[in-house]
Amino acid sequence: MYNQIASNKRRSWLLMGIMTLLIIVVGYAGMLVYGFDYSLLIGVGIVALLFNTIGYFQGSSIALAVNGAKKIKKNDNPYLYNMVENAAITAGIPMPDVYVMEDPSMNAFATGRDPKHSAVAFTTAIVQGLENEELEGVVAHELSQIKNYDIRIATLAVALVGVMMILIDFFWHMGLFGGGRDEDNRSNPVFAIIGIFLLILAPIIGQMIQLAVSRRREFLADASGALLTRYPEGLARALEKIGAQSRPMAHANHATAHLFLNNPYGAKAKGFVNKF
Repeated sequence: MYNQIASNKRRSWLLMGIMTLLIIVVGYAGMLVYGFDYSLLIGVGIVALLFNTIGYFQGSSIALAVNGAKKIKKNDNPYLYNMVENAAITAGIPMPDVYVMEDPSMNAFATGRDPKHSAVAFTTAIVQGLENEELEGVVAHELSQIKNYDIRIATLAVALVGVMMILIDFFWHMGLFGGGRDEDNRSNPVFAIIGIFLLILAPIIGQMIQLAVSRRREFLADASGALLTRYPEGLARALEKIGAQSRPMAHANHATAHLFLNNPYGAKAKGFVNKF
């Protein structure tokens, strides 16, 4: 299990490195197609990074708001709150903020940039639909994502994909309204074909890498959660119940889908990309 945890960590960082390289490739492809010089490309990159830095620090608040999560105190739901508090003590991390989402689909997610600035959210269905040991397994899974800094990896993945999409959108608008100064490059069909191909393929690859990072971190959280509770059967039964449901979440959103324990679009939405 420890070997699997170490392997998942290495592979996650490898995928992040590939995504960063892909952003560089996108920028170079745009230069090939439109003949931009490096100064303009650097300027666009700085703006994109600034935009995503803001998202990095405020991303958890946005994710919680988008999914209709409401913060609770101990008196609001002592059963859930105490379970999270006990798991946090066992894991040796600060108590995260606890949120509840009014939703008939069983699901949960953790968010934040580090254990000191973290939150966990659970749907009302998962709190009501799981047995005590099963819900403990889910709580341990989510808190393991906080302890292992999976929440930071997920946020970085969103930021990198965001930078890529901003660059591609910039190049797309330049293609519509004109731009660039190197006419030799723009008139070369070989450069144009290569650049356009990369610009089309890059966002698809980026989304696949983002989902792959998410899946790797989920497997890591499964292993860590089992170590935390010392009762793998509870989480295993919970995952069976959650995976068998077909009802999508009411507030399913593509921007935050990778954060969830289970696909928020339901069993019918599961396919090759989600298993990658």
